[in-house]
Amino acid sequence: MSDTETTDGRAPSLLGRLLFASGLAALAVLNLTNLEGRIAYADAKGVPLADRLVPASSGLLLGGSLGIASWTLPKLSAGAVGAFFAGVTPLMHDFWAVDEDSRGEELTSFLQNLTLLGAAVAFFRRASGK
Repeated sequence: MSDTETTDGRAPSLLGRLLFASGLAALAVLNLTNLEGRIAYADAKGVPLADRLVPASSGLLLGGSLGIASWTLPKLSAGAVGAFFAGVTPLMHDFWAVDEDSRGEELTSFLQNLTLLGAAVAFFRRASGK
């Protein structure tokens, strides 16, 4: 791919944005509709101020997903999604610190989040014209 193709200022594929954003929005809505359960899980993982951070981070994810879908404030939107995954992933999916029965599930969630973080970084770079 030439430099012109990656820095021409056009928004990434609408289909790609919608697929990525719809998955993120669904995750955010699931968090927000089960706040008590998500807060309890975060609290059990040792997240400080879980009662405030879970709704705030879920809102960050929802807002970021909507911004990526519409390509409105794309750097801010992709940054919000990236911040969500950078903060949540090591705290909530600490596969290295759980018992063997939970390790596989936590590792899978960790890797899925890592993949989504990578996509958020790619969207951020595209929005930055780099």
